[in-house]
Amino acid sequence: MPQLHTLSRRSMVKRAGLAAGAGLLRTPAVGLSQSTSHAGSGADAPASVRPRALALIGDRYHNADYIRVSLDRLFHALQLPIDYTIQYDGISAELLASYRLLLILRDGMIWPGGYLGPDAYTDYAANLENSDSFAPATPETWITPAQGEAIRNFVKAGNGLYALHNSSHISLSSPAYREVMGGAYIGHPPLRPFQVRPAANAHPITQGMQPFIVNDEQHYVAYDKDPKHILLTAENIDGLTFEKLGAESIGGWAYDYGQGRVVFTAVGHTIHAMWAPQYFEIQKRSVRWLLKEL
Repeated sequence: MPQLHTLSRRSMVKRAGLAAGAGLLRTPAVGLSQSTSHAGSGADAPASVRPRALALIGDRYHNADYIRVSLDRLFHALQLPIDYTIQYDGISAELLASYRLLLILRDGMIWPGGYLGPDAYTDYAANLENSDSFAPATPETWITPAQGEAIRNFVKAGNGLYALHNSSHISLSSPAYREVMGGAYIGHPPLRPFQVRPAANAHPITQGMQPFIVNDEQHYVAYDKDPKHILLTAENIDGLTFEKLGAESIGGWAYDYGQGRVVFTAVGHTIHAMWAPQYFEIQKRSVRWLLKEL
């Protein structure tokens, strides 16, 4: 079993502070040698030559901490290095040039005017003594045309995009991002159990997969590409629906784009959902497929 490095609390805080100041939090793959004496790029290659991933994470409704913990476990299992950033405005062609894989788990909104809490409901503010002094929270979009083009060109050039959960929301404000990501957010009901199952389309990511139940936000998304690329479907088997869209939704897809590849999987609102055993396996296979190792 790989040996974990022992760090004092002081050294951990110091390292995190330095990394945060640079806008990235870097997590080396556990158990891998940092030596560059071995050549290669496959799964047995040392960390120094393994393809590196960048994860853009965290928004008002999705704390970056749980996402990082979730993805750390995934990338430790894959023996792959990954960097994290919450700085959406730093995404650029120059930044992406250092990576082979981009993961996104955040929506397309920022809130320059602030907000009272992490949810979208205002009932908790009604009884505040100075409730009238709070202006309505108003979101703005963050992605620029140049950033959308940078992500699209990154994939076309031969790299991978793994869009998770609510990252489909970014498509609502970026035609270029939507074109490469493949669809756009519609909405979701509250957290409740639903079943995820493989679509009829055969794919290495879902080969041998069995249906499983997850307690999560069932995201409904508009899908723009060929139906043959759909990987997963989701259904509330108790018959609960969302608006007029029924009980079933598209849960994921995967396809080649230019010289690169794209995967979207909709589950991911909680760490419990991210670590559901079958979904965790889907994430592992998705990363490997995006890196053309599967």
